[in-house]
Amino acid sequence: MGKMLHHYELLVIFIFFLFINHSEQLQTSQVQTLLRIQRLLNFPVVLSSWNNNTDFCNTESNSSSTVICYEGSITQLHIIGNKGVPLLPRNFSLDSFVTTLVKLPDLKVLALVSLGLWGTLPGKIARLSSLEIFNVTSNFLYGSIPQELSSLTSLQTLILDDNMFAGQLPDWLGSLPVLTVLSLKKNSFNGSLPSALSNLENLRVLALSHNHFYGAVPDFERLTNLQVLDLEDNAFGPQFPRLGNKLVTLVLSKNRFRSGIPAEVSSYYQLQWLDLSINTFVGRFPTSLLSLPSITYLNIAGNKFTGMLSENLSCSSELEFVDFSSNLLTGSLPSCLLTDSKERVVLYARNCLATGKQSQHPFSFCRNEALAVGIPPHHKNQKEASKTVLFLAIIGGLVGVIALLGLAYLMVRRVNARGETKVKKPPTRLIAENASTGYTSKILSDARYVSQTMKTGELGLPAYRTFSLEELEEATNNFDTSAFMGEGSHGQMYRGRLKDGSIVAVRCLKMKKSHSTQNFMHHIELILKLRHRHLVSALGHCFECYLDDSSVSRIFFVFEYVPNGTLRSWISEGRSQHSLTWTQRITAAIGVAKGIQFLHTGIVPGVYSNNLKITDILLDQNLVAKISCYNLPLLAENMFGHGSLPSGSKYPIVNARVTHEAKNDVYDFGVMLLEIILGRKVKSGSEVDILKDRLQGCIAADDVARRNMVDAAVHKACLDQSLKTMMEICVRCLLKDPADRPSLEDVLWNLQFAAQVQDAWHSDFQSNEGSPVSTSHSRRLTFH
Repeated sequence: MGKMLHHYELLVIFIFFLFINHSEQLQTSQVQTLLRIQRLLNFPVVLSSWNNNTDFCNTESNSSSTVICYEGSITQLHIIGNKGVPLLPRNFSLDSFVTTLVKLPDLKVLALVSLGLWGTLPGKIARLSSLEIFNVTSNFLYGSIPQELSSLTSLQTLILDDNMFAGQLPDWLGSLPVLTVLSLKKNSFNGSLPSALSNLENLRVLALSHNHFYGAVPDFERLTNLQVLDLEDNAFGPQFPRLGNKLVTLVLSKNRFRSGIPAEVSSYYQLQWLDLSINTFVGRFPTSLLSLPSITYLNIAGNKFTGMLSENLSCSSELEFVDFSSNLLTGSLPSCLLTDSKERVVLYARNCLATGKQSQHPFSFCRNEALAVGIPPHHKNQKEASKTVLFLAIIGGLVGVIALLGLAYLMVRRVNARGETKVKKPPTRLIAENASTGYTSKILSDARYVSQTMKTGELGLPAYRTFSLEELEEATNNFDTSAFMGEGSHGQMYRGRLKDGSIVAVRCLKMKKSHSTQNFMHHIELILKLRHRHLVSALGHCFECYLDDSSVSRIFFVFEYVPNGTLRSWISEGRSQHSLTWTQRITAAIGVAKGIQFLHTGIVPGVYSNNLKITDILLDQNLVAKISCYNLPLLAENMFGHGSLPSGSKYPIVNARVTHEAKNDVYDFGVMLLEIILGRKVKSGSEVDILKDRLQGCIAADDVARRNMVDAAVHKACLDQSLKTMMEICVRCLLKDPADRPSLEDVLWNLQFAAQVQDAWHSDFQSNEGSPVSTSHSRRLTFH
């Protein structure tokens, strides 16, 4: 009996280990499918490491090939060939290739880039019913987009760039319910765009450049999430498209637009990149575009824009490139374009500007060309319109219709008087209190459009990578107490020095539940994309696993090291000689707001409920503010220590409470603003309420009351209008009802305004030897 029991126990143990082995290995059929894909692709160099012994699920990813598995099945397949690869041999069959692909039924992400694929795309690709991202850039695919793709209800990203697809875009594209990226650049599509595209409420990126489209652009005003629209090198026109105001990138160059720029473009205050070059745009150039708070690139070259520039126009500090070339502009080049930044590129040849540089036409040339082109009615000066009507009235009088003319004249004068009243209103800024948060990303990276600052070259950071435990032990001297920096809810933090001499911060997180490394890969994919100028960015990670079951015992995250202390230490710790100036405080606040905005909108889904404190804001050697502690999903889940990682969901916060959670971050930002303004610690929620009420009273009082409340270290240097704006936005951020708090776009616009008025009056302040400067005629904000 005992011997039988012993054999039974051995059998159970054998079955148990067999089960574990099976759960950790890729299904044999899928291994054979990958090897067949390798053969069908003619054994490309980028797959030279694949063979029967390859552990596909546990092989480290690289820039050429990535296989990601979940529960023994492949969910992501990325194969990136060399640029300029020729067509696959004549015996290649795209139909056979796709037949093989669909044997990986759980694929969610499929990227087949620069592999020499040729042929018409078979409709059977839609058998991959879970597909979320489909990218076949830089191949030789032709024909139309197969209608079967309309059944892919989970499809979020469709990228067919740099192929030979042709024909008109089908209406069914507008019925893909969660499509966020549609990129069809460098193909041979033609015809007009289907109006059904305006139904894609989740669309963030629409890139259709270098095709043969023509006609009017559909009304995209309802696409409130659209942040990138690239229509370059087609035949769209003639009217400027109707768009939402959350755009970050707008490229309309090399088309057939012949209208003026609508006034609402000047309210695109998230706009970073605007290219209208090589069209026939006419009318006055709206100089307010130069001062859009986020604008970095502005190109209007090769149009018929008119108008007089002046030296005292204001420019955004973010502006890096401006091209006015080949228009009909007169006046003087704005001095801000030449003095604000040595690195800024400014081109303005072939206008009629009052400068001897860059080959200018005489003034008469632009005047005559402007008369020949004409100005669209909605851009005419109201007084000129009145004169025209009056002239026609006189001519009519000569014909004897004096009575009728008198009636018409009075009616027209009344209409024009109303128009002039509208024109003469002082400029105001309409702030949408409950505007939905927009997006900040603008370029395509690994089948997704992400913020340009996430590119490693932009931040000067090394590429995200996997570290070995030995590397981290050596960097921290075996996690010696001398390297210990502190401990919080998100684990212990150590300071380390890598072999290349760079200083890093290493966060050690002990796991409270048992999971394999594969369970965490979706989270790692999110974390590696969280790179921004105003975030302390992750450089890599390391898993430490238990020997008995290979589950993860600890995760180490390696972050960039920010050496200059917390924001609080620069404003609230009695730094009388080294405290931040008022301008530096506003700049830091803008940086923090941009960092929060990126967390919310720079990736999908966003990262919310970050529970931010002023001690979480670090300053680097250039006093650039960086958020050091934000709600990484992996860390948040581990804090609760119960249940399992969410199944069927990549990230933790994708629900109806997103707006509410975004406004929680706005409240936390308001508490930071409170300390920035007052220059002292705020210790409790009740103290926040008391100080908020005092600020509210100061806003309604005079400038003396406001200066008595602001930090004594800066009260002489801050302009009253700048201080009042900061107080106003601080109070609004701290409102009890989240729905009443401003959006981050509103916050950023007000902070930018506070910075601009402070800079504009800085010289006046100095000339008055520190006395308060009156701003009664400054531009004021109007809230609705």
